[in-house]
Amino acid sequence: MGAKITLWSHFESEYVLGRKIVFMCKAEGEPRPVITWFKDGIELYAHSFFQVHEWKEGEAAIKSKMEIDPATQMDAGYYECQADNKYAVDVKGFSADYSIEFV
Repeated sequence: MGAKITLWSHFESEYVLGRKIVFMCKAEGEPRPVITWFKDGIELYAHSFFQVHEWKEGEAAIKSKMEIDPATQMDAGYYECQADNKYAVDVKGFSADYSIEFV
């Protein structure tokens, strides 16, 4: 069964500078898909302000949570969650832009 994203974050997200951004993506397939995160078409790799947490669910599902903390102006852009296995690739994308919180 080809990889299919069954649950994902909102299409557009507005975040507050200095706060945490969280994106979720869940995919199913047989064999279990691999989830890869992209920003503006470039694969994201872990660094000190960026983390990915994954959980396997049952035999065929995987859930991935991507966090950026703290968020900066540089984190604005177009994010994609890509799920793939040997039968199919499925992609969902969402835009993120920042707002400034006035106290």
